[in-house]
Amino acid sequence: MHFLVCGGAGYIGSHMAQWLAAQGHQVTVLDNLSTGHREAVRWGELVEADLLDPASLERAFAGGRIDAVMHFCASSLVGESVREPYAYYRNNVAGTLNLLEAMRRHGVERLVFSSTAAVFGNPVSELIDEDHPKSPINPYGASKLMVERILADAASAYGLRSIALRYFNAAGALPQHGIGEAHACETHLIPNVLKAALGHGPALKVFGEDYPTPDGTCVRDYVHVQDLAQAHALALDYMDTHPGAHAFNLGNGRGFSVREVIAAAAEVAGRDIPCEAAPRRAGDPAVLVASSVRARRELGWSPEWTDLHAIIESAWGWHRDQAF
Repeated sequence: MHFLVCGGAGYIGSHMAQWLAAQGHQVTVLDNLSTGHREAVRWGELVEADLLDPASLERAFAGGRIDAVMHFCASSLVGESVREPYAYYRNNVAGTLNLLEAMRRHGVERLVFSSTAAVFGNPVSELIDEDHPKSPINPYGASKLMVERILADAASAYGLRSIALRYFNAAGALPQHGIGEAHACETHLIPNVLKAALGHGPALKVFGEDYPTPDGTCVRDYVHVQDLAQAHALALDYMDTHPGAHAFNLGNGRGFSVREVIAAAAEVAGRDIPCEAAPRRAGDPAVLVASSVRARRELGWSPEWTDLHAIIESAWGWHRDQAF
């Protein structure tokens, strides 16, 4: 099959492109390289295009029949979305509309959409399943939820088949393939912990130590990026027999606090990690832990990376390689 991977020069997108190529599929990567990396496009052809430029999208569809689209393009920094909401609605919502219209023009009827746990806002239950109330507390989460609604309407109006996969903190890397998490402005915990362990930059900032959690720091559910790629492939199979718009939560079902992640990373790296307390970040819920029962039952998804130390070790291998 021929897949268009939008955002395929980025963290999760590049791992998805590697997975698809390893299965023998043809891959075209669409990316404007604003946050992605040209060197991460090692599987498939790169088409430099921007979802906000409808004319440039045509280049991505000009290379032959596209069977399905995987959509990873998004602005994704929670704090930035609070400061710059217009930019987030423009890029994440208007950009997706442009992509959907291009897909319709070219007769592409299947989409896997990269959504987020941020659509739920502050949790009202210990584990968050798909039926949990959706009340995003930041523009990033709101923009993703808007797209999910658009996909539901597109299913009714145009017959578009889609699956939104809501990630709970993607983590890890594939150092053997030379790809990992490399953001110019890094806000994710694990890469910042490992950068601090390597002595790259100042001490790690722990944003908030007064949350209603066992040790006062935020609790998150970490899922390996390769397990996310597997879920996307299973989602494609699911759409073959399930028309309409669907959504699944993806996580390991267990939460770890910031302090627990720091301790595990120190064990993996074999060194102390300098850190300092900092104020809470706007828009950060105290706890986000997934129930992935539906994904396991209906998609047949079973994460292979279930140990936090193993996830961190894979990321450590990649970050350590970058240091030399």
